[in-house]
Amino acid sequence: MRFWISCAALWISSIFLALSGANNYLFFAGFVILQSIVLASAWNILGGYAGYVNFGVPAFIGAGAYAALAMHLAFAAPILIQIAVASLITGLIGFLVGLLTVRLRGIFFSIATVALVFIFETLVMNTPFLGGATGMQLTRPESGGLFPSYMRMLVVVMTGLAVLAVATARYVQESHIGRGLRAVRDSEEAAECSGVPTLKLKLLACALSGALLGAAGAPLPMYLSYIEPASTFNLLYAVSALAMPIIGGMSHWIGPVIGAILLASLQQIVTVTISSELNVLVVGLLLVVFVVAAPEGIVGLVKRWKSSSK
Repeated sequence: MRFWISCAALWISSIFLALSGANNYLFFAGFVILQSIVLASAWNILGGYAGYVNFGVPAFIGAGAYAALAMHLAFAAPILIQIAVASLITGLIGFLVGLLTVRLRGIFFSIATVALVFIFETLVMNTPFLGGATGMQLTRPESGGLFPSYMRMLVVVMTGLAVLAVATARYVQESHIGRGLRAVRDSEEAAECSGVPTLKLKLLACALSGALLGAAGAPLPMYLSYIEPASTFNLLYAVSALAMPIIGGMSHWIGPVIGAILLASLQQIVTVTISSELNVLVVGLLLVVFVVAAPEGIVGLVKRWKSSSK
């Protein structure tokens, strides 16, 4: 119950903040942090619980962004419809990727997901309707309905997506789905012998992860007011999505949330105070520190401290 009260309080707080006279930069930075929470939680469903490391995150983010763009250009669809369609499309893509890579594990699965990024990027670059290789400039609506600006409304929407992603990851972890996925991660052969429906669980994890990643990418065109393939399908998304759960801890749903808040906040601080070019360095340094010193992440450190203090 406390979890749902906290989620409701967070979303309601975002509405009041959006209606206030707070500095606009808070909303641009907040959008990035909230999007990072969605990315980390979505990645951890497949990479953390099931042990299938997905480097194809940019493919799903990009597919979601361009699906939303297509809905905007063709039907002038509102942002919620754009997100819903993008989620359905990327969820289906995730399901199909799961089917096509069902026999692949380890590095072979990861390579297959990376290939997906280049396939989607090439398709978009050769589609003039979506702006092709040069991209497309968009005009963000001035009005955000009840909110003073469209940007503030996007942050409220992204807060809702973050709550949905975290709630989904929490449900997966605590249900029979999570137990089955952890069995797959530990030993797929042993899980099959124990009667765990490994194929169904992997396909479900691929679809859920893909749908949430696509939802995170859908608001990007309106957030940036510009979209082009090179930055939309940037492999830095894959590195960040991997780094955040590792930093926070992949064993618990709260780990990716902690990692996302920490990493995204540091990147925003570095961007403002020094240069955005150092964002990759920040990710790399934190990854090295946690992989060497705390492989179980912040959650693992807290558990270890609690057990030693008893």
